Amino acid sequence: MWTRFFIYGMLGWCGEIVWTALHDKVSGYNRRWDLRGTTYLWMFPIYGLIAPLFEPAHNLLRPLPWGVRGLAYMLGFFTVEYASGWLLRRLTGACPWDYSKRARWHLHGLIRFDYAPVWFFVGLLLERVHDMLVLLTPALQEAVRAVW
Repeated sequence: MWTRFFIYGMLGWCGEIVWTALHDKVSGYNRRWDLRGTTYLWMFPIYGLIAPLFEPAHNLLRPLPWGVRGLAYMLGFFTVEYASGWLLRRLTGACPWDYSKRARWHLHGLIRFDYAPVWFFVGLLLERVHDMLVLLTPALQEAVRAVW
């Protein structure tokens, strides 16, 4: 579980950096071509939660049609994003991804409703990532043991 927690955390960080760089360029927020993306240290454990939360959900939802699965993943991602943003705001005084100034359709600045299709398809993509990681995890763990 910890191996996949780490992998999902790293994938999330990398994906968010690419997403923010491209989104800021396309939206006109950043007019330069340096494509600087951003993420937050807090995001690593939040993305790592995919291992204990998404993987069991994926296993339960496997027999359902892809549209139902995508909708369930989207709602799950919104729930985790809202809850973790709310918790960070309570603990630190601010949510690092406050959408209230840059998005028209948001809930308390913690989730963006216009990202619903993104989370829908990210969930479906993560099904394949999960299946691949289940196959690769034993070899990855053995490689780490061999190094240590």
